[in-house]
Amino acid sequence: MRVYGVTGWKNAGKTGLMERLVTEITGRGFRVSTVKHAHHATDIDHEGRDSFRHRQAGAAQVLVSSPVRWALMTELRDAPEPALDALLGKLDPVDLVLIEGYKTAPHPKVEAHRAETGRPLLASQNPTIRAVASDSANQVNQSGLGLPVFDLDDTAAIADFILAEVGL
Repeated sequence: MRVYGVTGWKNAGKTGLMERLVTEITGRGFRVSTVKHAHHATDIDHEGRDSFRHRQAGAAQVLVSSPVRWALMTELRDAPEPALDALLGKLDPVDLVLIEGYKTAPHPKVEAHRAETGRPLLASQNPTIRAVASDSANQVNQSGLGLPVFDLDDTAAIADFILAEVGL
């Protein structure tokens, strides 16, 4: 399965870029899935819902199904978080999996960067970052990284780059 990541500091534009890339790449006829890493407990159901009550009661897994979608939730119950490769193995085959987060994982990535965060570029210390998408592209170009730099809002060019990188 082909995978490519979008990484960056908090509030750098990762989720917006992911959303635009999924729209752009699926619009070109490719099947895309996503993986999002969260650094905190994440609930996809809410207190009082039947599935929430099943999990609270101690169920290891809860599968919710309806005529329009299904979701499988697995409670780790103090077990370690699964490795990214193990999680990818749970996905149905698609043309491309876009991964948000996982800064240190070995897959190739585009770094989303916004100058207003005041954070340094991850790309200067992370060899898995192959390009930067920034709201201050001219400033990033002058940093001498030697990587392709895109305007953060140039979704088509970023998609072109990712698709070429993965051979699609």
